[in-house]
Amino acid sequence: MNKKSVTTPIQLESDTNITPRRGQWAKANLGPQSIEAIDNDAKLFLHQSVSTPCLSAVVKAEGAWIEDIEGRRYLDFHGNNVHHIGYGHPRLKQAIARQMDELPFAPRRFACHPATELAQKLVDISPGNLSKVLFTTGGSDAIEVALKLARASTGRHKTVSFWDAFHGAGFGAASIGGEQLFRSHAIGPLLSGSEHVAPFACYRCPYGYPEKDGKPDLELCKLTCANMVRYVLEKEGDVAAVIAEPARAVPYIPPPGFWQEIRKACNDHGALLIFDEIPTGLGKTGAMFACDHDQVEPDILVMGKALGGGIIPLAAVLAQPELDIAGDYAFGHYTHEKNPVSARAGLTTIEIIEDENLVENAATLGDWAIGQLNEIKQRNKVIGSIRGRGFLIGVELVQSDEGKEPAIDLAEDVLYRCLDNGLSFKTTMGNTLTLTPPLITDYKQMEFALQTIEEAIIASSKAMGLQ
Repeated sequence: MNKKSVTTPIQLESDTNITPRRGQWAKANLGPQSIEAIDNDAKLFLHQSVSTPCLSAVVKAEGAWIEDIEGRRYLDFHGNNVHHIGYGHPRLKQAIARQMDELPFAPRRFACHPATELAQKLVDISPGNLSKVLFTTGGSDAIEVALKLARASTGRHKTVSFWDAFHGAGFGAASIGGEQLFRSHAIGPLLSGSEHVAPFACYRCPYGYPEKDGKPDLELCKLTCANMVRYVLEKEGDVAAVIAEPARAVPYIPPPGFWQEIRKACNDHGALLIFDEIPTGLGKTGAMFACDHDQVEPDILVMGKALGGGIIPLAAVLAQPELDIAGDYAFGHYTHEKNPVSARAGLTTIEIIEDENLVENAATLGDWAIGQLNEIKQRNKVIGSIRGRGFLIGVELVQSDEGKEPAIDLAEDVLYRCLDNGLSFKTTMGNTLTLTPPLITDYKQMEFALQTIEEAIIASSKAMGLQ
């Protein structure tokens, strides 16, 4: 096969990750060094939507900031949800270095103290009686372990999950996920028995029950979204597990009582409840775990991303003790299952979160930020919805609040204007500015971010005739 040269990203406006607006931003911001770095990336890595071509090239990540090869600094309100304690926390780097000197590796058939210490710590901070642990090197793998465990413990193979959810890249994770980008066309067929229902999404309720004064109208909807899960469990009769994000990372917050109803439905029909806390766990929502807000205990909890402190890839599965019933099988069996360096990174990350009161910071500052954004909403009619908890925040942009038509071009323009002014975040569902700051974010940084966002919304909406 001939190796063809790769055209520079600036010219790739037909690419799935290059829109005309992205092309304009690239032409204005990417110098020769950036273009060379992005070209080398495109030549060497398999292309995939969302991550090809790269936006720019990063050369430094420290605290809440990243810096690109052109010397521009960005306050990072994206971070793939790994940067809870900030990038390159000195205490974490020191702990990793010490562990590398003391014990750099342990074959998985040997016990080692860092692994058992981390496992015990996770048991201590997790809800309820989740007391059996297995480590993996990433969230996708942890989801696969959870699915295997659910099958083995129930003798069933079916799952119920939600459209629009993302649970990882493995075949099991992609099957239960609900985003077309990750589960359709070329990668099929997927796992049989993967049932899906519409998710909770009160601003855009898929069952046709609109919010009232910005809140779910429970008297009208009667938690139809939860009742549908019960209906499917009853009709199928042999579902192994319901698996979901307790707070959707897009983001959407569950209506009051939703998870209590799902917990009851699972109990009534012999299904397990699996919570995917990979993006939301360890304080992101202003509680150690998102499910803590709803006081619902899952049978299996999966976490990842931030667990490795933004340095080490690490994830974990926690399960109720009665699910430890398949010792003759291997659910994970990963080479780095009990890697002492990874375990030390996880343990130190949690200690930093606790010692620096970062969960409390996310709760307090997150509440303030959401309040400020609601005030900004009153001044800008293109903002249809503000939703979130802690440092999981969504700003949904619409062409009109009456029709709720998604303002996708507007959201994209706002994103690039914010990048021009030193703020990085991502958009989800096409028109929602999704803000996931590190837990170390302070008031000054949050004020800067909110001011930057409002200025960009005003400028973009005026340019598009939407103000």
